[in-house]
Amino acid sequence: MADKTTRPRLLSGGNPQIPKGDGDAPVQAYLAAIPGWKRAVAERLDALVGQQVPGVRRAVKWNSPFYGAPDAEGWFLSFHCFDRYLKVTFFRGQSLQPVPPEASKSQDTRYVHLREDGDFNEAQLADWVKQASGLPGERL
Repeated sequence: MADKTTRPRLLSGGNPQIPKGDGDAPVQAYLAAIPGWKRAVAERLDALVGQQVPGVRRAVKWNSPFYGAPDAEGWFLSFHCFDRYLKVTFFRGQSLQPVPPEASKSQDTRYVHLREDGDFNEAQLADWVKQASGLPGERL
């Protein structure tokens, strides 16, 4: 069991506080720090992104993992932990077919909420990831 002082602090909703950084290591640290059922869902999502976008770029910014297409600028996907779901952000979600279900205040962005039962349409999510990786990335 990890020492309490070395474990990342959990923010509201159980979202881990991880220092920002580029590469796989900060994202793996983020995934390892996610509590409870959300970790398995997040690891499943991370693996799905890696399968759909070989060579995907990863980073942690603002205590959330970000994913970008290889050899491209910007980010096409991020997610964040909340109490009852993982909020998956497609920065150009309005351009995906079909459009992901959850609206955003941002005109281009759409969300998908992954809940505890883990019962989400993985084929649809994989298709959205593949489509999103081919769109211009969001520069943050």
